[in-house]
Amino acid sequence: MLIDSHCHLFMPEFDPDRPQALSRARAAGVTNLVLVGYDLPSSREAVLLADREDGVFALVAIHPHHAVDATAAALTELAELASHPKVVGIGETGLDFYRTRSPREAQEAAFRAHLELARALRLPVAIHDREAHAETMRILAEGAEEIPAVVLHCFSGDRAMATEAWARGYYTAAGGPITYPNANGLREIFRDAPRDRVLLETDAPYLPPTPHRGRRNEPAYLPLIADRLAELWGADSGQIGRTTAANTCRAFRLPCREERG
Repeated sequence: MLIDSHCHLFMPEFDPDRPQALSRARAAGVTNLVLVGYDLPSSREAVLLADREDGVFALVAIHPHHAVDATAAALTELAELASHPKVVGIGETGLDFYRTRSPREAQEAAFRAHLELARALRLPVAIHDREAHAETMRILAEGAEEIPAVVLHCFSGDRAMATEAWARGYYTAAGGPITYPNANGLREIFRDAPRDRVLLETDAPYLPPTPHRGRRNEPAYLPLIADRLAELWGADSGQIGRTTAANTCRAFRLPCREERG
């Protein structure tokens, strides 16, 4: 049992073979997927796809790249989308100071607005943080304890940030980068992570794991990430799947069940 806690299967990159990509994921043992929106159109698409597919769920939000679009009207529509039974959280929201496609002030305002939405709706939240570690943790400290769960998507911070995140009860998600040859520091962080605070994700179509770098990522590659985490934890891949799936079900309150037989 494996759960891809963060992917974008609704994106145009999957238009030629979306049903086949879903079939490949299921054949690889990926039992559930969480589709994550990054603006209003993609959030709508994530909900529509989740509505059609068993074991597929959605998050809705406006990514920091599009923070200037996080108007009151847009947030109202996000709240309406979040009423769908297959929507299990708000995301991805946060800060991106690497590309800064929206002004920092707009990003911080949108981030706070999304956190307030998650608090009001009692929904978990998935956080995008790129080159904004201190600012992300500072804003989360303002009231995230009232949010059911905080997931640091594709965790890229340092050990101090990870330690603080775990102390606060946040989840950290491991993706393709833990398989990259130059990611020793990241692997060491996940090696020492509390076993109940780690999720797996692909972020497909982005960040494909080794040996698929340079190509489109897809949920069927999640076992490669699980295998790398298994090496770090000295466990078998089946145990990694069960542990991280249980964590994902708890974080997003998914209606998961243990495999039988």
